[in-house]
Amino acid sequence: MQSLICFIGLGSNQHDPKLQLENAIKALIDLPKSRFIAHSNFYQSSPLAYPNSNQEKPADYLNAVVKMETRLLPFELLRQLQQIELTQGRIRESDNRWASRTLDLDILLYADTVIQTQQLIIPHYAMRQRDFVLKPLLEMVKEYIFQDGVQASDLLQQCNNNNLKKLEGTSKNL
Repeated sequence: MQSLICFIGLGSNQHDPKLQLENAIKALIDLPKSRFIAHSNFYQSSPLAYPNSNQEKPADYLNAVVKMETRLLPFELLRQLQQIELTQGRIRESDNRWASRTLDLDILLYADTVIQTQQLIIPHYAMRQRDFVLKPLLEMVKEYIFQDGVQASDLLQQCNNNNLKKLEGTSKNL
């Protein structure tokens, strides 16, 4: 199989989120059958579930996007990402999709592949509505255009404001 370009979204709001993202990037660099290309700056954003929930406000998230080349098939890549999450202390709460987490790794795009299963949706089902995904993606690909012709930059302008702020001092050389 030839190598394909994929983009992976990273997010964390527990147990030193900056360190969680840095460690995740180091693990992605070592992913089998893959070549790490680059990562975006880190961005801080408000949690999605707040203020719509009755719970105490969760901590802000740190997010980034990684660009990779891989020969892993999409479901193999998903398993590898889930293993990295587990290694970094991720606990999946089946009853709370919006729970805080040590690490969340999502396949955003995998070449031009479209997958719609219960386990995996590519392109990521909500990336078009999330500034904390689109902004770092646009760092990796200046003028990303989705398969339906919609420009990511246009979608970014329409996104809800999650108080997105670039984290200063983000290391591009881990």
